[in-house]
Amino acid sequence: MSESESDSDPLIGALARAATVHFALTEDTGMWGTGFFIAPGWVLTCAHVLAPHLRGDRTRPFHLIGSEVNGGEPLEARLACWLLDGDGEPRAEQRVPVEQDLALVRLIEPDAEHECVWLTDRTEYPGGRGIVQGYRPEQSPQSPERSEAETQRAVRWRAAARINGFDDDYGMRFRPEAEFPKGGSGSPVLDAHTGAVVGILKSRRVGRDGGTAIAATALRRFGTTYQLVMAAHDRWHGHSPKVTGHNWIERQHQLPGAGVHTSGDQWSPVDRREALSLLAAVHPPASIRPVAELAKKARGGVPPPPGQLPPRIWRDGHGLLYEAGQPVAAIAALHYLQLVVEYERSRGADPAPLADWVARRLMEVPRIVHTVVTQATLPPGLVHPRALSGQDRIVVPYPRPGDGSAVVIVELEPVCDARPTRFYWRIRVDDGHDVNEPLHEEQTGDGVPPEQLIQRLRGPLDEVFASVDGPGAPAPLEVALPADHFDTAVHRWQLTEMARLHHPAYVGVRRMVVLRDLARRGEPDTVWARRWEEMLAADALTAFRAPPQRQVPRPRHFEDLPPSAVPVLCRPAGRGVGRRAIGMALRAGHGIALWHTDGHSDHGCTEFCEDLYQGAAALLAQTAGAGELPDRLRRIRDDISGSRNSGHWAEGVAILYDDPGRPLPADDSCPLDSP
Repeated sequence: MSESESDSDPLIGALARAATVHFALTEDTGMWGTGFFIAPGWVLTCAHVLAPHLRGDRTRPFHLIGSEVNGGEPLEARLACWLLDGDGEPRAEQRVPVEQDLALVRLIEPDAEHECVWLTDRTEYPGGRGIVQGYRPEQSPQSPERSEAETQRAVRWRAAARINGFDDDYGMRFRPEAEFPKGGSGSPVLDAHTGAVVGILKSRRVGRDGGTAIAATALRRFGTTYQLVMAAHDRWHGHSPKVTGHNWIERQHQLPGAGVHTSGDQWSPVDRREALSLLAAVHPPASIRPVAELAKKARGGVPPPPGQLPPRIWRDGHGLLYEAGQPVAAIAALHYLQLVVEYERSRGADPAPLADWVARRLMEVPRIVHTVVTQATLPPGLVHPRALSGQDRIVVPYPRPGDGSAVVIVELEPVCDARPTRFYWRIRVDDGHDVNEPLHEEQTGDGVPPEQLIQRLRGPLDEVFASVDGPGAPAPLEVALPADHFDTAVHRWQLTEMARLHHPAYVGVRRMVVLRDLARRGEPDTVWARRWEEMLAADALTAFRAPPQRQVPRPRHFEDLPPSAVPVLCRPAGRGVGRRAIGMALRAGHGIALWHTDGHSDHGCTEFCEDLYQGAAALLAQTAGAGELPDRLRRIRDDISGSRNSGHWAEGVAILYDDPGRPLPADDSCPLDSP
């Protein structure tokens, strides 16, 4: 061992040990690896520990066992989620990327009493002395009736190690002299300086000493589940648990990483526990932006050091207030908490418990701190629109070129000659001035079948939206695809498997969703650009039934329309009559159209067709300019979602909104000549 274990706090080590468990299929089978409780009923481990044993059935129950959990008796659990991409088939541990090698396990009966580790809130970990402890398999005397795996028993192990290197965002490397046993993957890595768990042991180096760990910040990749679990973690510690007769926070108070606390202008571990517990009860932020901007203002306008991971929840913002591993200053922490209070109040919420605690804590600080905190105001742009306007429902205009508003773009391109259809995809952001290089993409291999698109896009889109959404202003989503696939009901996509009650699951209800023609990539043609400019100058939009009743579509139907006319189809646009009609509309330069994605009677138009046309005509008549149309349609979808009216004319309606002023980047994958 490279470090003296006497440098660590023995009681905090005992608390971590009490929260640590190992996994097995049954009580009598060999152990799989290690994990540890991070919140009531929630265990964290490495994905590669579980994947080989859950092949083909991720819902399979298994046992977790800890010598100080449930009196040493097994508890039944199941996989809740993991970060493995694709089908999650087991792979050798060294081949699972660091950022994917985490899994969350949930107790089937969550009421068991157990200890929970304290997870660091720091975004940046400077490295240093650590204590790693978990379980390893040890062979018991073998009997003829039992296999070698069945005669293994789990025994505790403990090692001191120093973290002295980092790989990308989430990888941590130990100095070579540290030795880790087989079966230790998933063990907690405890920082001896602060008494907080900062990582998860991933792997040992086969045949050599040393190994790697996953930074605790990788938990943020679980998205909504991360918020739920960390809120439960902070509430549990905020109630001063005494399961083991000791307390993490009281012991951390005595460690060097806590600093010296001789006056009220210092921020103690007790302050941090109270603050994070209260933040866990506050309405979660809708995106990264408010957390990052409030933390920056609390730091005196100084952004955190470059390279730190973006914050996803209010807890993460508190973690941005540390400076070079030193304790948080009380003025920064209280300022941040008061800014969260003001942010919530601007949205109509009342975070009274947090506000009251900040007011009480301000009684202990110098006058200058009191003044700075009580005069806190939100940064420009973070006040909720309702607070500015006093209106409950505002029509939000669609972003225009150069206005600085971000739009998220998904490009879906069918794989050539693939039968059945499969797609390559890429995600970009148009920030109002330029379209960036793809942030995420899949442009090789077999492509993705249509029914699996949303599962593949869910994680990348969640990450991008978290970066560009504003408070109360979700960024629009544009999906560009060939006209043959215009009936992809993008507005019904669900970007979260577990939506909050106040956040609708359907993307078309939460944000503006429009379609674009992938064939229009690159420089816009003059017909399209001219018609768009004339449409913007028109007094009011009108509906054109396409094709006219009892007629086949003709090019002149669309070429001769006035600039204010919007084609409305009561049938799918990706096949049959609708495909011919939408193709003619695109060639005639139309940038806006509405159509029904769900099919059409084989025996001509029905009463529903008339309802759809009349509804679309009324929608267009209410619209003061083309830029209002996407949000007005989103509001109708919101009403449909609230009333569960599946027969509404707009439930299956898609919208083409193709602005030539913001063209899609040209396709650079031109054919190459072959000898």
